[in-house]
Amino acid sequence: MPDHPNLPAPQDDGAAAHLPGMRMPHLELPDTGGATIGLGALGAGRTVIYIYPLTGRPDTDLPGGWDAIPGARGCTAEACGFRDHHRDLLAAGAAGVFGLSSQETGYQREAAERLHLPFRMLSDPSRGLARALGLPTFEIGGLTLYKRLTLIIRDGVIEHVFYPVFRPEEHAEQVLRWLRGRPL
Repeated sequence: MPDHPNLPAPQDDGAAAHLPGMRMPHLELPDTGGATIGLGALGAGRTVIYIYPLTGRPDTDLPGGWDAIPGARGCTAEACGFRDHHRDLLAAGAAGVFGLSSQETGYQREAAERLHLPFRMLSDPSRGLARALGLPTFEIGGLTLYKRLTLIIRDGVIEHVFYPVFRPEEHAEQVLRWLRGRPL
């Protein structure tokens, strides 16, 4: 990241290799717009769900040792990248874009408003999606958090997975290039 050039890069531990071809579970999650989104009923076309560990807040410290965890830092930068490329992602064939973490909806709503995100954020505090799909997580400071990854879902099936994700501030561009290279 520009302000943290010496952060450790995550390695591909194979924890997401099983995901392509899996159907999205019938799991409903609350979003920052006050609705509930059924992940098993996202509709036709492609949906991008970027999954991240924890969005920081200006008034709250990150857990101790955060920068030592490969791939942990960069959630705000990643969200801003998806914000800045939102229209391009839709034009490239994404029917929708969502962010998802284990943070409570109110916490995410503050971030969505502060960062002016044009898409909804999904809250999964019980990590039901991690259990249903076997998504990778890690623990820090008594919290179990998602490892950073992005799912491209096509007609209810995981078509592609970006994992591990490094340089989160550039990740939306990576997803955009992938979508443009595979028109529907």
